[in-house]
Order: sequence, then C-alpha cells, then structure tokens
Amino acid sequence: MVSGNLSFDATVMFDNPFHIEDLLVLDCETMKSILLHNHSGAICTQLAHSLHGASDELIQRFLRYLPEQRQRLFQQEIERDLAPAEVRTARQLILNKFFWELIYWKTPNLYEELTEGEHLHPGIFQALQPDLACKTVLDVGAGSGRASFECRRVGAAKVYAVEPSSGLLRILRQKTAARGEQQHIIPSAGRFDQIPLPNQSVDTVISCSAFTAADEQGGASGLQEMLRVLRPGGKIAIIWPRSADHEWLQQHGFHYVELPVAGEMTVAFRSYQSAVHCAKLFYAHNPAVLHYIEAQHTTAVPFSVIGMNPPRDYFWLCLDR
Repeated sequence: MVSGNLSFDATVMFDNPFHIEDLLVLDCETMKSILLHNHSGAICTQLAHSLHGASDELIQRFLRYLPEQRQRLFQQEIERDLAPAEVRTARQLILNKFFWELIYWKTPNLYEELTEGEHLHPGIFQALQPDLACKTVLDVGAGSGRASFECRRVGAAKVYAVEPSSGLLRILRQKTAARGEQQHIIPSAGRFDQIPLPNQSVDTVISCSAFTAADEQGGASGLQEMLRVLRPGGKIAIIWPRSADHEWLQQHGFHYVELPVAGEMTVAFRSYQSAVHCAKLFYAHNPAVLHYIEAQHTTAVPFSVIGMNPPRDYFWLCLDR
C-alpha cells in the first residue's frame, strides 16, 4: 500500500470516483503527515483552489494541519476568484493525489478486492523462514494482512500488524478472527514514524509493498523506527519494493534479492466480474488490462499487461548484535 505523495508528475492509471468532501474521512494523523511532507507552494495553491465551495469543516481541517509558513498562502488562494473550470481541474488533481488514502479509508473493501489476488512469489517467505519461524515479527504498513498471514504460515510465533487505516484494520481484524489467529496476529493502529512497540521488542520487521524512501511512507525516520524496535541480530525485509527506491535502500545498507520465475506471474482476481470491475476502476487509463480480460475471458492478468513489476523481490538488512 503505497501512497501519500502529492507531487503532480505521476501517471494516473485509475478512474477516480471520489468527491472533495470525501477527504473528511481521513483521520487527523494521516492528514497531518501528508501535509507535513507535501506543502510546496504549488501543492498549497492547488489544494486551496480545490477547496473553493467546500465545507468550512474541510477547509478548517486543512488549514489546521498546514505548516504555519504556508497558511497565509493557503488563505490568499482560498479567497482568489476562480472560474468553475479552474476549481474542477484543481479538485481532480488533489483527489488523484489522495486517491489511495481515500481507497484505504473510505472503500477498504475495494483495496482488498484488488490486492487479494496479488500473490507474492512463494520463494520470498521460504527464504525468510529462518527469520520468521518461532519469532516475534512486526509487519508495518500491514494493510489487510497479506504478509502477516504469510508470516504465520511459515511459523511466526506472533505478528504485530501495524496499519494506519481504520478500514483496513477492520478487515484485518475480521480475517484474523475468521482464521482463529487472534492469539498470534495482533492488529494495531500505527505509522512508520510511530510504531506502537517498545525498543528491541521484535526479532524481525517486514514491510510488504508499503515502505518507500519518501518520508511520508517510511523514509529515514521510518527506518530508524524499525531499527528501534528490532532486537540485536534481527532482520528487516522490505518486500516488493518500488524500483525507484532500490538505490536509496542500497545506500542504507540493504541487500537485494530477486527470485526467478517460470513463465509470467499474474494477478488472480476472485471472479471474472471482479476482474472487470477492478480493471475499470484501478486501470481505467491502461485499456490493455480490460482488453486482455475480455479477450481471454480470464480472471488472471499478467503483471506485464498491468505494467507493474511482479512481487518477486525484496531487500534485507541485518542489525548487528
């Protein structure tokens, strides 16, 4: 679950169903974290423009958590006369930048539907089993529990599953109860920079498709937090990292592992209807995905068609004893 970067240069693949007032679903810590790391003049201006005609509650929420040095600019731009088309353009930009947070917080079941078929390469947890079996593990940015349950499958004694989104935590708790894992998987609210565990309390830390080099998604402060809770001799594993973060991770002492595959790895959607639905929402601007599903009448879509690196790699770092 990677998100939170409000730069305006990312390619948008999804169809955005959200409205500006939906941003009220975000909790204070999430909004504060995003604005702390994304408050350039351009972002602040577009944010203010997007809130023309929005509720006072939403405007005041943003104003409260903007860094003080940007509040004057924000208030000036809120009062600027704009054409309706300018407001619509700004709203689309801002909603696109908050898209994944809104998915996590407002429609977490959609995120679960999308990711439940993104099966990790089985060799990842086979390779990590010595660091997981009979160990106490932290899964940070746990989402709905994909990696937490894999840890248990290979014998982890206890998994602390830390996730900021209340919606994803609800799904994780439901799945944990349904599988009778309440004594072994402990879901809790937390962030990369605020892990709710004592110093040196876990043997292994993992983060699957969540940690990045960006400060709001981990970064240097998140790495320090993971090292803080890790016992001497323990290991950190960053599973399915972004290609853009490889250099940063190597610069911070991580070692890279890429596992071989026979054929192509695929996303296996729960049904044909689900595959079509997810393609129309999450990959609306990549028509090759829907075309492949309909032409093949299949629920399994290769990662190469989606345009993503398959989940077959990880970085690891050991803490000296």
